[in-house]
Amino acid sequence: MTNAAERLAGIRARIEQARARFGPPPGRVELVAVSKTFDADTVRPYLQAGQRIFAENRVQEARQKWPALRAEYPDLSLHLIGPLQTNKARDAVALFDVIESVDRDRLAGVLAAEMQRAGKSLPVFVQVNIGGEAQKAGIAPAEAVAFVGRCRTAHGLDVVGLMCIPPEGEPAGPYFAHLAALGREAGVAFLSMGMSADFETAIAMGATHVRVGSALFGARP
Repeated sequence: MTNAAERLAGIRARIEQARARFGPPPGRVELVAVSKTFDADTVRPYLQAGQRIFAENRVQEARQKWPALRAEYPDLSLHLIGPLQTNKARDAVALFDVIESVDRDRLAGVLAAEMQRAGKSLPVFVQVNIGGEAQKAGIAPAEAVAFVGRCRTAHGLDVVGLMCIPPEGEPAGPYFAHLAALGREAGVAFLSMGMSADFETAIAMGATHVRVGSALFGARP
Protein backbone atom coordinates (compact mmCIF):
# COMPACT_ATOMS: atom_id res chain seq x y z
CA MET A 1 0.00 0.00 0.00
CA THR A 2 2.78 2.43 0.96
CA ASN A 3 4.70 1.70 -2.22
CA ALA A 4 1.60 2.16 -4.36
CA ALA A 5 0.74 5.41 -2.59
CA GLU A 6 4.28 6.71 -3.01
CA ARG A 7 4.39 5.86 -6.70
CA LEU A 8 1.01 7.45 -7.24
CA ALA A 9 2.00 10.60 -5.38
CA GLY A 10 5.23 10.83 -7.36
CA ILE A 11 3.49 10.62 -10.73
CA ARG A 12 0.82 13.10 -9.67
CA ALA A 13 3.50 15.52 -8.52
CA ARG A 14 5.28 15.26 -11.88
CA ILE A 15 1.99 15.86 -13.69
CA GLU A 16 1.30 18.99 -11.67
CA GLN A 17 4.86 20.26 -12.09
CA ALA A 18 4.61 19.84 -15.85
CA ARG A 19 1.18 21.46 -15.98
CA ALA A 20 2.38 24.42 -13.90
CA ARG A 21 5.57 24.77 -15.91
CA PHE A 22 3.97 24.78 -19.31
CA GLY A 23 0.85 26.69 -18.31
CA PRO A 24 -2.68 26.56 -19.70
CA PRO A 25 -4.09 24.75 -21.47
CA PRO A 26 -4.90 22.37 -19.89
CA GLY A 27 -6.20 23.50 -16.51
CA ARG A 28 -6.37 19.92 -15.32
CA VAL A 29 -4.62 16.72 -16.35
CA GLU A 30 -6.20 13.37 -15.51
CA LEU A 31 -3.98 10.44 -14.64
CA VAL A 32 -5.23 7.27 -16.31
CA ALA A 33 -3.56 4.28 -14.64
CA VAL A 34 -2.97 1.59 -17.27
CA SER A 35 -3.54 -1.65 -15.39
CA LYS A 36 -3.50 -4.08 -18.32
CA THR A 37 -1.82 -7.42 -17.49
CA PHE A 38 -1.80 -6.64 -13.74
CA ASP A 39 -4.15 -8.61 -11.51
CA ALA A 40 -6.72 -7.26 -9.08
CA ASP A 41 -4.43 -7.68 -6.08
CA THR A 42 -1.85 -5.45 -7.75
CA VAL A 43 -4.45 -2.83 -8.69
CA ARG A 44 -6.28 -2.69 -5.35
CA PRO A 45 -3.56 -0.73 -3.45
CA TYR A 46 -3.84 2.06 -6.01
CA LEU A 47 -7.58 2.19 -5.48
CA GLN A 48 -6.94 2.30 -1.74
CA ALA A 49 -4.53 5.19 -2.31
CA GLY A 50 -7.22 7.17 -4.12
CA GLN A 51 -6.67 6.52 -7.82
CA ARG A 52 -10.02 6.20 -9.60
CA ILE A 53 -9.31 6.25 -13.36
CA PHE A 54 -7.89 3.07 -14.88
CA ALA A 55 -7.47 1.67 -18.38
CA GLU A 56 -7.45 -1.76 -19.96
CA ASN A 57 -6.78 -2.74 -23.56
CA ARG A 58 -8.71 -6.02 -23.71
CA VAL A 59 -12.38 -6.60 -23.03
CA GLN A 60 -11.87 -10.16 -21.83
CA GLU A 61 -9.28 -9.18 -19.23
CA ALA A 62 -11.47 -6.34 -18.00
CA ARG A 63 -14.44 -8.69 -17.62
CA GLN A 64 -12.38 -11.00 -15.41
CA LYS A 65 -10.84 -8.27 -13.26
CA TRP A 66 -13.07 -5.24 -12.86
CA PRO A 67 -16.62 -6.23 -11.83
CA ALA A 68 -15.39 -7.29 -8.38
CA LEU A 69 -13.23 -4.18 -8.02
CA ARG A 70 -16.11 -1.96 -9.08
CA ALA A 71 -18.28 -3.55 -6.41
CA GLU A 72 -15.69 -2.37 -3.86
CA TYR A 73 -15.11 1.02 -5.49
CA PRO A 74 -18.26 2.04 -7.38
CA ASP A 75 -16.91 5.52 -8.15
CA LEU A 76 -14.06 4.26 -10.37
CA SER A 77 -13.92 5.04 -14.08
CA LEU A 78 -12.64 2.44 -16.53
CA HIS A 79 -11.30 3.37 -19.98
CA LEU A 80 -10.84 1.03 -22.93
CA ILE A 81 -7.64 1.98 -24.73
CA GLY A 82 -7.04 -1.05 -26.97
CA PRO A 83 -8.41 -1.91 -30.41
CA LEU A 84 -12.04 -2.99 -30.20
CA GLN A 85 -13.59 -5.64 -32.41
CA THR A 86 -17.22 -5.06 -33.26
CA ASN A 87 -18.24 -8.44 -31.81
CA LYS A 88 -16.95 -7.22 -28.41
CA ALA A 89 -18.81 -3.91 -28.53
CA ARG A 90 -21.72 -5.08 -26.36
CA ASP A 91 -19.38 -6.26 -23.62
CA ALA A 92 -17.34 -3.06 -23.91
CA VAL A 93 -20.41 -0.89 -23.43
CA ALA A 94 -21.37 -2.93 -20.38
CA LEU A 95 -17.90 -2.88 -18.78
CA PHE A 96 -16.32 0.46 -19.59
CA ASP A 97 -17.14 4.07 -18.78
CA VAL A 98 -15.09 5.64 -21.59
CA ILE A 99 -13.98 4.15 -24.91
CA GLU A 100 -10.79 5.73 -26.27
CA SER A 101 -10.27 3.60 -29.36
CA VAL A 102 -13.02 4.46 -31.87
CA ASP A 103 -11.28 4.35 -35.24
CA ARG A 104 -13.69 3.35 -38.02
CA ASP A 105 -17.26 3.93 -39.13
CA ARG A 106 -18.43 0.35 -38.66
CA LEU A 107 -17.28 0.33 -35.05
CA ALA A 108 -18.87 3.73 -34.45
CA GLY A 109 -22.19 2.45 -35.75
CA VAL A 110 -22.09 -0.75 -33.72
CA LEU A 111 -21.16 1.13 -30.55
CA ALA A 112 -23.99 3.59 -31.09
CA ALA A 113 -26.46 0.72 -31.50
CA GLU A 114 -25.18 -1.06 -28.39
CA MET A 115 -25.35 2.11 -26.32
CA GLN A 116 -28.91 2.70 -27.45
CA ARG A 117 -29.81 -0.89 -26.60
CA ALA A 118 -28.25 -0.52 -23.14
CA GLY A 119 -29.71 2.91 -22.48
CA LYS A 120 -26.24 4.45 -22.15
CA SER A 121 -24.34 7.32 -23.71
CA LEU A 122 -20.66 6.72 -23.06
CA PRO A 123 -18.13 9.42 -23.91
CA VAL A 124 -15.68 8.28 -26.57
CA PHE A 125 -12.33 9.35 -27.96
CA VAL A 126 -11.33 8.91 -31.58
CA GLN A 127 -8.00 7.11 -31.91
CA VAL A 128 -5.72 8.73 -34.48
CA ASN A 129 -2.86 6.79 -36.08
CA ILE A 130 -0.73 9.88 -35.70
CA GLY A 131 2.41 8.32 -37.18
CA GLY A 132 0.67 6.56 -40.06
CA GLU A 133 2.03 3.20 -38.92
CA ALA A 134 0.65 0.12 -40.65
CA GLN A 135 0.79 -2.00 -37.49
CA LYS A 136 -1.20 0.44 -35.36
CA ALA A 137 -4.91 1.05 -35.12
CA GLY A 138 -6.41 4.49 -35.60
CA ILE A 139 -7.96 6.74 -38.20
CA ALA A 140 -5.54 8.51 -40.53
CA PRO A 141 -4.75 12.08 -39.40
CA ALA A 142 -6.05 13.54 -42.67
CA GLU A 143 -9.41 11.85 -42.06
CA ALA A 144 -9.71 12.49 -38.32
CA VAL A 145 -11.69 15.73 -38.30
CA ALA A 146 -14.26 14.49 -40.82
CA PHE A 147 -14.52 11.20 -38.92
CA VAL A 148 -15.24 13.02 -35.65
CA GLY A 149 -18.02 14.85 -37.46
CA ARG A 150 -19.53 11.62 -38.78
CA CYS A 151 -19.34 9.97 -35.38
CA ARG A 152 -21.36 12.85 -33.97
CA THR A 153 -23.87 13.48 -36.72
CA ALA A 154 -24.32 10.11 -38.42
CA HIS A 155 -23.88 7.87 -35.38
CA GLY A 156 -24.85 10.16 -32.51
CA LEU A 157 -21.74 9.40 -30.45
CA ASP A 158 -20.53 11.75 -27.75
CA VAL A 159 -17.00 12.35 -29.06
CA VAL A 160 -15.15 14.21 -26.32
CA GLY A 161 -11.53 13.80 -27.37
CA LEU A 162 -8.74 12.38 -29.51
CA MET A 163 -6.20 9.72 -28.53
CA CYS A 164 -2.88 8.70 -30.05
CA ILE A 165 0.27 6.62 -29.57
CA PRO A 166 3.29 8.18 -31.32
CA PRO A 167 5.87 6.05 -33.13
CA GLU A 168 8.34 4.34 -30.84
CA GLY A 169 11.89 5.61 -30.96
CA GLU A 170 11.02 9.02 -32.39
CA PRO A 171 10.61 12.36 -30.59
CA ALA A 172 7.01 12.43 -29.42
CA GLY A 173 6.53 16.19 -29.27
CA PRO A 174 5.72 16.85 -32.95
CA TYR A 175 3.17 14.03 -32.96
CA PHE A 176 1.50 15.36 -29.82
CA ALA A 177 1.44 18.86 -31.32
CA HIS A 178 -0.20 17.45 -34.45
CA LEU A 179 -2.89 15.73 -32.39
CA ALA A 180 -3.52 18.95 -30.47
CA ALA A 181 -4.00 20.83 -33.75
CA LEU A 182 -6.44 18.16 -34.95
CA GLY A 183 -8.28 18.39 -31.65
CA ARG A 184 -8.74 22.13 -32.02
CA GLU A 185 -10.00 21.70 -35.58
CA ALA A 186 -12.39 18.92 -34.54
CA GLY A 187 -13.69 20.90 -31.58
CA VAL A 188 -12.98 18.31 -28.90
CA ALA A 189 -12.27 19.11 -25.27
CA PHE A 190 -9.81 16.34 -24.40
CA LEU A 191 -6.53 14.88 -25.64
CA SER A 192 -5.40 11.47 -24.40
CA MET A 193 -1.69 11.32 -25.16
CA GLY A 194 1.51 10.54 -23.33
CA MET A 195 2.60 7.43 -21.46
CA SER A 196 5.19 6.63 -18.80
CA ALA A 197 8.19 7.76 -20.85
CA ASP A 198 6.75 10.92 -22.39
CA PHE A 199 3.74 12.18 -20.45
CA GLU A 200 5.45 15.44 -19.46
CA THR A 201 6.07 16.21 -23.14
CA ALA A 202 2.43 15.42 -23.82
CA ILE A 203 1.33 17.85 -21.10
CA ALA A 204 3.51 20.53 -22.70
CA MET A 205 1.55 19.99 -25.91
CA GLY A 206 -1.86 20.14 -24.24
CA ALA A 207 -2.67 16.62 -23.01
CA THR A 208 -5.68 16.44 -20.71
CA HIS A 209 -5.31 12.69 -20.04
CA VAL A 210 -2.02 10.81 -19.67
CA ARG A 211 -1.94 7.02 -19.71
CA VAL A 212 0.67 5.75 -17.26
CA GLY A 213 1.33 2.07 -16.66
CA SER A 214 4.88 0.90 -15.99
CA ALA A 215 5.85 4.00 -14.00
CA LEU A 216 3.08 3.10 -11.57
CA PHE A 217 2.91 -0.68 -11.61
CA GLY A 218 6.44 -1.62 -12.67
CA ALA A 219 7.50 -3.90 -15.50
CA ARG A 220 4.68 -5.89 -17.05
CA PRO A 221 4.48 -9.60 -16.26
